[in-house]
Amino acid sequence: MNIALIIIFAFLVLSFYSGIRAQKGKDMNMEQWTVGGRGFGSIFIFLLVAGEIYTTFTFLGGSGWAYSKGAPSYYVLSYISLAYVISYWLLPPIWKYAKEHKLVSQSDFFVSKYNSPILGILVAAVGVIAIIPYLVLQFKGLGIIVSEASYGSISPAAAIWIGVIAVTIYVMISGIHGSAWTAAIKDIMIFFVVVFLGLYLPFHYYGGIQPMFEAVQASNPSFLTFPEEGLSISWYISTVLVTVFGFYMWPHTFGSVFSAKNANVFRKNTIMLPLYTLMLLFVFFVGFTAILQVPGLKGADGDLSLLRLSLQTFDPWVVGIIGAAGLLTALVPGSMLLMTGATLLAKNVYKVMAPHTSDAQIARIAKWLVPVISLISLYFAMSGGDTLVTLLLMGYSLVTQLFPALLFSLPAKPWVNKYGAFAGILCGVSTVAYVTVFQVTIATVFPNWPAVVKDLNIGVVALLVNLVVMFTVTFVTRNLFALNRHTANTEGTPTL
Repeated sequence: MNIALIIIFAFLVLSFYSGIRAQKGKDMNMEQWTVGGRGFGSIFIFLLVAGEIYTTFTFLGGSGWAYSKGAPSYYVLSYISLAYVISYWLLPPIWKYAKEHKLVSQSDFFVSKYNSPILGILVAAVGVIAIIPYLVLQFKGLGIIVSEASYGSISPAAAIWIGVIAVTIYVMISGIHGSAWTAAIKDIMIFFVVVFLGLYLPFHYYGGIQPMFEAVQASNPSFLTFPEEGLSISWYISTVLVTVFGFYMWPHTFGSVFSAKNANVFRKNTIMLPLYTLMLLFVFFVGFTAILQVPGLKGADGDLSLLRLSLQTFDPWVVGIIGAAGLLTALVPGSMLLMTGATLLAKNVYKVMAPHTSDAQIARIAKWLVPVISLISLYFAMSGGDTLVTLLLMGYSLVTQLFPALLFSLPAKPWVNKYGAFAGILCGVSTVAYVTVFQVTIATVFPNWPAVVKDLNIGVVALLVNLVVMFTVTFVTRNLFALNRHTANTEGTPTL
């Protein structure tokens, strides 16, 4: 066993231990397990929310996109920073309402606001469908990181099995408490690793960051600018817009909001989180450095640029630390995803169908659903192919369809009713599914339109469909019910 592998497993054991220990002295009922008894202060909320940035997608995909795509990769930095700014106004009213009504999941919020358990089932279904491919991504990334960092001494399949078992056990035992403590370890690790790599590698190979960019531009003059078509400025703006709206619609991110101690936690974090996001620049620097140093990585192999460059640059003990940081980028969001998916299925689907189930029984069901979701995700991680890529691309666009119904529910009296919210979400999600499965874009439907229109993210179209249907159904149903009440009052019969 090489030193890199020993270091990776040492951090796995440390994260496992911290997750188990986090639940000591706590009555792990549903509220403690899912939202930490609503007792987390600024630091833990910061770690949980910030932890959603640094997943295996960012660790591998951020550098990979910089390596393969160039300038368009900066959309990641833009949408995350803007989402944090919006959270200053968006999250406090959500937290206040959730605390007053003792809500523990995203679906709970929609059920309570619109007084519709059926809408809650739809929201839960959208959330779980979007979560599964995201969880598969974490497990697959975990396998790649550990396998590469261990110099191939452990296979991706074995790495995935070990990670799944560890995260499943500590999620079942400690819930969000384990995720928060592991996030603390992860964020310390990722800060030092990412900043070190982003500064050391450009200086080591090029003598500085500016010379690195000059070398990349000399080899491919158009690589550091947006193309006129495809991933153009139009694509960039529309993609940032769609992903900003969807950022807090992921059910695990939405649910982490409920765990705050008070509303000021979000306002304080809004100040620091955009600055924390700047660490992504160092991830991009690694990808740009690798372009000329690890040439020839095509397609999905571009995601290996950070690891391949590290392997040819550093001693095994340094590679082990990098691999350990990558391991934690999978475990923290993976634990949140598992816990959230289990909570949604237990509380917002099962309990609706079996309303007499006690809260204690729901808590037990949620915990035992964790290994079920783990095994489903593990199956797809081991055997999934292109279909998973399709589902992953659908994920963000799917959860974004929840944003209009959320936004219009924030006033004391929602601007739309439950029928409009349900129909809008359903039509938006159906549009996303259709255009993704059949690979429909604005360019394929209107090939002669200007590039500024053709390059728009198709998610914008789904949102427009969502909004039109939502307001139309709300208008029609409100008028029908008003007419029904008027008719009933005229005839002297009770109203429906």
